[in-house]
Amino acid sequence: MKLVSWTEAKRERLGFIFHGRVYRCRALDARLPDRMHGLLQEWDHFLTILKEAEASLIRFPALQATGYSIDDLALNAPTPRPVSIRDGYVFHQHVAAARNNRGMEMFPEFREYPVFYFGNRHAVFGPGEISCMRDHFNKLDFELKAAVVISRKGRNIRAIDAEKYMAGLMIMNDFSARMLQVDRMMPDSAPAKEKDFATAFGPVLVTLDELKAFEVAPKKNHKGKSWNLTMTASLNGRQISSENLSDMDWTFAELIEHASYGVDLYAGDVIGSGTIGAGCLQEINDVAKSYDPGYKEIWLQPGDEVSLRITGLDELKNRIVQAPGDYSILGRKS
Repeated sequence: MKLVSWTEAKRERLGFIFHGRVYRCRALDARLPDRMHGLLQEWDHFLTILKEAEASLIRFPALQATGYSIDDLALNAPTPRPVSIRDGYVFHQHVAAARNNRGMEMFPEFREYPVFYFGNRHAVFGPGEISCMRDHFNKLDFELKAAVVISRKGRNIRAIDAEKYMAGLMIMNDFSARMLQVDRMMPDSAPAKEKDFATAFGPVLVTLDELKAFEVAPKKNHKGKSWNLTMTASLNGRQISSENLSDMDWTFAELIEHASYGVDLYAGDVIGSGTIGAGCLQEINDVAKSYDPGYKEIWLQPGDEVSLRITGLDELKNRIVQAPGDYSILGRKS
Protein backbone atom coordinates (compact mmCIF):
# COMPACT_ATOMS: atom_id res chain seq x y z
CA MET A 1 0.00 0.00 0.00
CA LYS A 2 1.20 3.52 -0.82
CA LEU A 3 0.23 6.09 1.80
CA VAL A 4 0.23 9.87 1.33
CA SER A 5 -0.44 13.00 3.39
CA TRP A 6 -1.76 16.33 2.17
CA THR A 7 -3.39 19.50 3.46
CA GLU A 8 -7.05 20.25 2.74
CA ALA A 9 -9.02 23.13 4.27
CA LYS A 10 -5.97 23.82 6.46
CA ARG A 11 -6.17 20.32 7.93
CA GLU A 12 -3.87 17.38 7.48
CA ARG A 13 -5.34 14.47 5.55
CA LEU A 14 -4.26 10.87 5.16
CA GLY A 15 -4.90 8.68 2.16
CA PHE A 16 -3.71 5.78 0.03
CA ILE A 17 -3.23 5.30 -3.68
CA PHE A 18 -5.41 2.83 -5.58
CA HIS A 19 -5.20 2.49 -9.38
CA GLY A 20 -3.49 5.86 -9.65
CA ARG A 21 -5.99 7.83 -7.56
CA VAL A 22 -5.85 8.96 -3.93
CA TYR A 23 -8.53 7.94 -1.43
CA ARG A 24 -8.92 9.66 1.89
CA CYS A 25 -8.78 7.01 4.60
CA ARG A 26 -11.45 8.44 6.90
CA ALA A 27 -13.85 9.04 4.01
CA LEU A 28 -13.82 5.32 3.27
CA ASP A 29 -13.91 4.14 6.89
CA ALA A 30 -14.70 6.40 9.85
CA ARG A 31 -12.62 4.15 12.12
CA LEU A 32 -9.43 5.33 10.41
CA PRO A 33 -7.49 8.41 11.57
CA ASP A 34 -7.04 11.46 9.36
CA ARG A 35 -3.34 11.91 10.10
CA MET A 36 -0.32 9.71 9.58
CA HIS A 37 0.77 10.15 13.19
CA GLY A 38 -2.51 8.65 14.40
CA LEU A 39 -2.21 5.74 11.98
CA LEU A 40 1.27 4.88 13.23
CA GLN A 41 0.22 4.86 16.88
CA GLU A 42 -1.90 1.72 16.31
CA TRP A 43 -0.28 0.50 13.12
CA ASP A 44 -1.19 -3.19 13.18
CA HIS A 45 -4.84 -2.49 14.04
CA PHE A 46 -5.30 0.27 11.48
CA LEU A 47 -3.40 -1.57 8.73
CA THR A 48 -6.04 -4.30 8.83
CA ILE A 49 -8.79 -1.68 8.45
CA LEU A 50 -6.85 -0.02 5.62
CA LYS A 51 -6.78 -3.31 3.75
CA GLU A 52 -10.55 -3.59 4.25
CA ALA A 53 -11.02 -0.06 2.89
CA GLU A 54 -8.91 -0.91 -0.15
CA ALA A 55 -10.93 -4.08 -0.72
CA SER A 56 -14.17 -2.07 -0.60
CA LEU A 57 -13.03 -0.16 -3.70
CA ILE A 58 -12.91 -3.46 -5.54
CA ARG A 59 -16.25 -4.72 -4.24
CA PHE A 60 -18.06 -1.42 -4.79
CA PRO A 61 -16.67 0.25 -7.95
CA ALA A 62 -18.91 3.28 -7.43
CA LEU A 63 -16.67 4.28 -4.53
CA GLN A 64 -13.80 4.80 -6.95
CA ALA A 65 -15.42 8.05 -8.06
CA THR A 66 -14.62 9.52 -4.62
CA GLY A 67 -10.89 9.43 -5.31
CA TYR A 68 -8.69 12.45 -5.95
CA SER A 69 -6.34 12.94 -8.85
CA ILE A 70 -2.89 12.97 -7.27
CA ASP A 71 -1.99 15.92 -9.51
CA ASP A 72 -4.67 18.00 -7.75
CA LEU A 73 -3.13 17.49 -4.31
CA ALA A 74 -0.24 19.43 -2.79
CA LEU A 75 1.36 16.49 -1.04
CA ASN A 76 3.17 16.86 2.27
CA ALA A 77 5.86 14.49 3.47
CA PRO A 78 4.13 11.16 4.21
CA THR A 79 5.14 11.74 7.86
CA PRO A 80 4.77 15.53 8.14
CA ARG A 81 5.73 15.58 11.83
CA PRO A 82 8.23 12.82 12.59
CA VAL A 83 8.76 12.05 16.25
CA SER A 84 12.50 12.10 15.52
CA ILE A 85 14.87 11.81 12.57
CA ARG A 86 18.00 9.69 12.60
CA ASP A 87 20.11 9.30 9.51
CA GLY A 88 22.50 6.44 8.95
CA TYR A 89 26.00 6.65 7.53
CA VAL A 90 26.14 3.15 6.11
CA PHE A 91 27.17 3.19 2.44
CA HIS A 92 30.91 2.57 2.46
CA GLN A 93 31.57 4.36 -0.83
CA HIS A 94 29.92 7.57 0.33
CA VAL A 95 31.49 7.52 3.80
CA ALA A 96 34.98 6.94 2.38
CA ALA A 97 34.51 9.74 -0.15
CA ALA A 98 33.25 12.16 2.51
CA ARG A 99 36.21 11.37 4.76
CA ASN A 100 38.64 11.77 1.88
CA ASN A 101 37.10 15.16 1.04
CA ARG A 102 38.04 16.30 4.56
CA GLY A 103 41.55 14.87 4.28
CA MET A 104 40.83 11.94 6.59
CA GLU A 105 41.34 8.19 6.48
CA MET A 106 38.36 5.83 6.56
CA PHE A 107 37.59 5.07 10.21
CA PRO A 108 37.83 1.35 11.15
CA GLU A 109 34.73 1.55 13.38
CA PHE A 110 32.59 1.65 10.23
CA ARG A 111 32.87 -2.14 10.11
CA GLU A 112 31.96 -2.51 13.79
CA TYR A 113 28.60 -0.72 14.13
CA PRO A 114 26.21 1.43 12.04
CA VAL A 115 26.78 5.13 12.64
CA PHE A 116 23.88 7.60 12.63
CA TYR A 117 23.20 11.22 13.54
CA PHE A 118 20.07 13.19 14.42
CA GLY A 119 18.28 15.54 12.01
CA ASN A 120 15.86 18.41 12.54
CA ARG A 121 12.30 17.07 12.67
CA HIS A 122 10.92 20.63 12.50
CA ALA A 123 12.36 21.26 9.02
CA VAL A 124 10.50 18.54 7.10
CA PHE A 125 9.16 19.01 3.58
CA GLY A 126 7.37 16.91 1.00
CA PRO A 127 7.45 17.38 -2.76
CA GLY A 128 7.56 20.99 -3.92
CA GLU A 129 9.57 24.08 -3.10
CA ILE A 130 12.56 24.21 -0.77
CA SER A 131 13.38 27.74 0.37
CA CYS A 132 17.07 28.37 1.06
CA MET A 133 19.01 31.25 2.58
CA ARG A 134 21.88 33.08 0.94
CA ASP A 135 24.56 31.05 2.74
CA HIS A 136 22.94 27.77 1.75
CA PHE A 137 23.65 28.54 -1.89
CA ASN A 138 27.38 28.51 -1.21
CA LYS A 139 27.75 24.90 -2.41
CA LEU A 140 24.16 23.72 -1.92
CA ASP A 141 23.79 19.96 -2.31
CA PHE A 142 21.15 17.23 -2.39
CA GLU A 143 21.55 13.73 -0.88
CA LEU A 144 19.86 10.64 -2.29
CA LYS A 145 18.62 8.32 0.48
CA ALA A 146 15.81 6.01 1.55
CA ALA A 147 14.21 6.00 4.99
CA VAL A 148 12.25 3.61 7.16
CA VAL A 149 9.35 4.73 9.38
CA ILE A 150 8.98 3.08 12.79
CA SER A 151 5.52 1.65 13.51
CA ARG A 152 5.62 0.73 17.20
CA LYS A 153 7.44 1.51 20.43
CA GLY A 154 10.44 -0.66 21.20
CA ARG A 155 13.71 -0.84 23.10
CA ASN A 156 16.71 -3.14 22.67
CA ILE A 157 15.24 -4.42 19.40
CA ARG A 158 17.25 -7.24 17.86
CA ALA A 159 17.95 -7.01 14.15
CA ILE A 160 16.21 -10.33 13.58
CA ASP A 161 12.98 -8.82 14.98
CA ALA A 162 13.32 -5.34 13.50
CA GLU A 163 10.94 -5.84 10.57
CA LYS A 164 8.04 -5.97 13.04
CA TYR A 165 8.81 -2.31 13.84
CA MET A 166 8.89 -1.06 10.23
CA ALA A 167 5.83 0.59 8.71
CA GLY A 168 7.48 1.01 5.33
CA LEU A 169 10.02 2.85 3.21
CA MET A 170 10.08 6.26 1.55
CA ILE A 171 12.52 8.48 -0.36
CA MET A 172 14.63 10.92 1.68
CA ASN A 173 16.63 13.97 0.62
CA ASP A 174 18.34 15.97 3.36
CA PHE A 175 19.79 19.03 1.68
CA SER A 176 23.30 20.07 2.68
CA ALA A 177 25.01 23.47 2.69
CA ARG A 178 28.59 22.36 2.07
CA MET A 179 30.28 25.68 2.84
CA LEU A 180 28.53 25.78 6.21
CA GLN A 181 29.66 22.19 6.66
CA VAL A 182 33.30 23.16 6.15
CA ASP A 183 32.91 26.26 8.30
CA ARG A 184 30.93 24.83 11.20
CA MET A 185 31.75 21.13 11.38
CA MET A 186 34.83 19.93 13.18
CA PRO A 187 36.41 16.94 11.38
CA ASP A 188 34.85 14.31 13.62
CA SER A 189 31.72 16.07 14.91
CA ALA A 190 28.20 15.16 13.84
CA PRO A 191 26.46 17.15 11.09
CA ALA A 192 24.66 20.20 12.46
CA LYS A 193 24.12 23.64 10.94
CA GLU A 194 24.73 22.54 7.38
CA LYS A 195 21.80 20.09 7.54
CA ASP A 196 19.19 21.67 9.80
CA PHE A 197 17.21 23.67 7.23
CA ALA A 198 15.50 21.13 4.96
CA THR A 199 14.83 17.40 4.82
CA ALA A 200 12.37 16.19 2.20
CA PHE A 201 10.46 12.90 2.29
CA GLY A 202 7.99 11.32 -0.05
CA PRO A 203 5.95 11.41 -2.05
CA VAL A 204 4.67 8.10 -0.62
CA LEU A 205 5.26 5.75 2.30
CA VAL A 206 5.25 2.22 0.88
CA THR A 207 4.38 -0.69 3.16
CA LEU A 208 6.83 -3.58 3.18
CA ASP A 209 4.39 -6.08 1.65
CA GLU A 210 4.45 -3.97 -1.53
CA LEU A 211 8.22 -4.48 -1.75
CA LYS A 212 8.33 -8.24 -1.16
CA ALA A 213 9.31 -9.01 -4.74
CA PHE A 214 12.41 -6.83 -4.33
CA GLU A 215 13.74 -8.48 -1.17
CA VAL A 216 17.34 -9.70 -1.29
CA ALA A 217 19.82 -11.05 1.24
CA PRO A 218 21.99 -8.54 3.09
CA LYS A 219 25.74 -8.35 2.58
CA LYS A 220 27.92 -11.02 4.10
CA ASN A 221 27.99 -11.04 7.92
CA HIS A 222 24.97 -8.72 8.15
CA LYS A 223 21.42 -9.31 9.36
CA GLY A 224 17.99 -8.26 8.19
CA LYS A 225 16.45 -7.78 4.78
CA SER A 226 17.72 -5.64 1.97
CA TRP A 227 15.88 -4.54 -1.17
CA ASN A 228 16.99 -4.51 -4.79
CA LEU A 229 15.74 -1.00 -5.53
CA THR A 230 17.40 1.21 -8.13
CA MET A 231 18.02 4.74 -6.84
CA THR A 232 18.56 7.63 -9.27
CA ALA A 233 18.97 11.38 -9.02
CA SER A 234 18.25 13.89 -11.77
CA LEU A 235 19.00 17.60 -11.92
CA ASN A 236 16.77 19.66 -14.23
CA GLY A 237 15.72 16.52 -16.07
CA ARG A 238 19.22 15.06 -16.55
CA GLN A 239 20.15 11.92 -14.62
CA ILE A 240 23.42 12.41 -12.74
CA SER A 241 23.47 9.52 -10.26
CA SER A 242 22.42 5.87 -10.08
CA GLU A 243 22.95 3.21 -7.40
CA ASN A 244 20.99 0.52 -5.56
CA LEU A 245 19.59 0.34 -2.05
CA SER A 246 20.96 -3.20 -1.72
CA ASP A 247 24.45 -1.68 -1.63
CA MET A 248 23.85 -0.59 1.99
CA ASP A 249 26.67 -2.10 4.03
CA TRP A 250 24.51 -2.00 7.18
CA THR A 251 20.81 -2.86 6.94
CA PHE A 252 17.84 -0.94 8.29
CA ALA A 253 17.35 -3.80 10.75
CA GLU A 254 20.87 -3.27 12.09
CA LEU A 255 20.33 0.48 12.28
CA ILE A 256 17.19 -0.13 14.34
CA GLU A 257 19.06 -2.55 16.60
CA HIS A 258 21.83 -0.02 17.21
CA ALA A 259 19.51 2.99 17.62
CA SER A 260 17.25 1.20 20.11
CA TYR A 261 20.01 -0.04 22.42
CA GLY A 262 19.05 1.32 25.85
CA VAL A 263 16.67 3.78 24.17
CA ASP A 264 12.98 3.73 23.29
CA LEU A 265 12.07 4.05 19.63
CA TYR A 266 8.57 5.39 19.00
CA ALA A 267 5.97 5.04 16.29
CA GLY A 268 6.66 7.93 13.94
CA ASP A 269 10.44 7.91 14.29
CA VAL A 270 12.26 8.03 10.94
CA ILE A 271 15.62 6.41 10.24
CA GLY A 272 17.46 7.24 7.02
CA SER A 273 19.81 5.01 5.07
CA GLY A 274 22.47 7.64 4.59
CA THR A 275 23.61 8.76 1.15
CA ILE A 276 24.30 6.22 -1.56
CA GLY A 277 27.64 6.19 -3.37
CA ALA A 278 27.78 9.15 -5.79
CA GLY A 279 24.41 10.24 -4.42
CA CYS A 280 25.33 13.91 -3.96
CA LEU A 281 27.02 16.69 -5.91
CA GLN A 282 29.98 16.77 -3.52
CA GLU A 283 30.95 13.25 -4.55
CA ILE A 284 30.08 13.75 -8.22
CA ASN A 285 32.25 16.88 -8.32
CA ASP A 286 35.16 15.18 -6.58
CA VAL A 287 35.14 12.26 -9.03
CA ALA A 288 34.94 14.59 -12.03
CA LYS A 289 37.87 16.69 -10.73
CA SER A 290 39.98 13.57 -10.27
CA TYR A 291 39.78 13.06 -14.04
CA ASP A 292 39.81 16.73 -15.04
CA PRO A 293 41.43 19.25 -12.65
CA GLY A 294 39.81 22.04 -14.65
CA TYR A 295 36.29 20.70 -14.12
CA LYS A 296 33.83 23.36 -12.99
CA GLU A 297 31.91 22.22 -9.92
CA ILE A 298 28.11 21.97 -10.09
CA TRP A 299 25.96 23.06 -7.11
CA LEU A 300 22.25 23.68 -6.72
CA GLN A 301 21.00 27.10 -7.81
CA PRO A 302 17.67 28.95 -7.45
CA GLY A 303 15.18 27.48 -9.88
CA ASP A 304 16.82 24.05 -10.08
CA GLU A 305 14.65 20.96 -9.82
CA VAL A 306 16.02 17.91 -8.04
CA SER A 307 14.26 14.63 -8.78
CA LEU A 308 15.00 11.49 -6.76
CA ARG A 309 13.52 8.18 -7.85
CA ILE A 310 13.61 4.79 -6.15
CA THR A 311 12.05 1.70 -7.67
CA GLY A 312 8.69 1.08 -5.99
CA LEU A 313 8.83 4.32 -3.98
CA ASP A 314 7.92 6.69 -6.83
CA GLU A 315 9.65 10.04 -7.43
CA LEU A 316 10.38 12.94 -5.07
CA LYS A 317 10.66 16.30 -6.85
CA ASN A 318 11.80 19.53 -5.21
CA ARG A 319 12.37 22.96 -6.73
CA ILE A 320 14.96 25.20 -5.10
CA VAL A 321 13.97 28.80 -4.38
CA GLN A 322 15.86 31.62 -2.70
CA ALA A 323 14.43 33.20 0.45
CA PRO A 324 14.09 37.00 0.27
CA GLY A 325 16.82 39.18 1.76
CA ASP A 326 20.59 38.86 1.86
CA TYR A 327 21.16 38.01 5.54
CA SER A 328 24.37 35.97 5.88
CA ILE A 329 26.02 34.40 8.90
CA LEU A 330 29.13 33.57 6.87
CA GLY A 331 29.33 37.24 5.90
CA ARG A 332 29.52 38.26 9.55
CA LYS A 333 32.72 36.35 10.22
CA SER A 334 35.55 38.55 11.36
